[in-house]
Amino acid sequence: MRVEQLMEIIPTCNIMVVGDVMLDEYLWGNVRGISPEAPVPVVEIRSQTYALGGAGNVAANLAALGSNVCLAGVVGADTQAAKLFEILSELPRISMHLYPCPDRPTTTKTRILAHSQQMLRTDREERHLIPAEAERNILDCVQEQLDTLNACVLSDYAKGVLTDTLLSSLINLCKEANIPVIVDPKGHRYSRYRGATVVTPNMTEANIAVHNEEGNMTLEQVADRLQDETGGSALLITRGPQGMSLFTHHDTPLHIPALSRVIYDVTGAGDTVVAVLALLLAAGMDIASAAKLANYAAGVVVGKVGTASVTLEELAAGF
Repeated sequence: MRVEQLMEIIPTCNIMVVGDVMLDEYLWGNVRGISPEAPVPVVEIRSQTYALGGAGNVAANLAALGSNVCLAGVVGADTQAAKLFEILSELPRISMHLYPCPDRPTTTKTRILAHSQQMLRTDREERHLIPAEAERNILDCVQEQLDTLNACVLSDYAKGVLTDTLLSSLINLCKEANIPVIVDPKGHRYSRYRGATVVTPNMTEANIAVHNEEGNMTLEQVADRLQDETGGSALLITRGPQGMSLFTHHDTPLHIPALSRVIYDVTGAGDTVVAVLALLLAAGMDIASAAKLANYAAGVVVGKVGTASVTLEELAAGF
C-alpha cells in the first residue's frame, strides 16, 4: 500500500473503541524546596491541563489521524465526567456513547509535574464490574454501528467495563461481520480475548499473564502460551527499548527494533500503538506492515511530554 492510498482511505474509516475511558489531569509547577513536614519536594502549581486517557486516548489518537471514531464506555456522575464531555465535544471526529454510572467515579489519573518531570501520580477510580444495564447499553451501541465499522478496539485497563460477557459478545459480533478486533489487554486470563484478531500486551503484561515473573520462559514460549489461550490470535508484544515482536499463527516471529529517540514520556504510548494498528488494519494493510508503522508511531509519541497523539503527517513520514 502506498502512502497516497493510505491518506485517501483513512478519512473513510470508522473505528469503534470500547473500554475504560479515563481523564488525565496534569498539574504543572516548579519545585520550591523540601517540605518541613516530610522529606518530600514542595511543588508550586502554576497551571492545570487535561487530556483523554485509556480508551479515550485511543479514540483521540484515531481522531488525530483523521478517522471517524465512536467511543463507548462509562463515566461517573461528577465534574470529571463533565470535563471529559467538554474535551470530547471539541474533537469533531469522535462521537461519544458514555453510559453514566452514579455508583462509581470517573476514572481520573492526576499527575504532578515539575520542570517536565513527573513527581507524583494519584488515581481516583473504582474497579468493580459495570452493571448488566451498562453492558447491554454498550452492546446495543456497537450493534447499531456494526454495518459501518472497519475495526473495533477493546481497550482494557481492568476498571470493570470489559466484562467477560461483554468481551465475548463484542468479539463474536465483529467476527461474524468480518471486522478486525484489536485488544489492549490486562490481567492473567487471556482466554477472555479468545477470537480477537490481534492482542497487544507489553512485555510485563505478557509475563504476568503466563506467570513468568521470574523470566524463566523465552519470549517464544510466552507467546505460544498466550496464543493457546486466545485461540491463535496474532500477538504484538511491545518490549520498550527492545522494540516489538509480532507472532502470527503460521509465520516466523517478526522482531521490530525500537527507534532511537530521546524519551521524554511513555504515557499513552501503548494507546498509540493500538490506535495505529487498528486504523491500518481497517484500511486493509497487512499486519506485519501495520506493526512496523505502529512501532514508528510509538517512537514519535514518547518524544512528547504528557498523553500525546501522532498525526497523519508524522505517520506518513514512517513509510
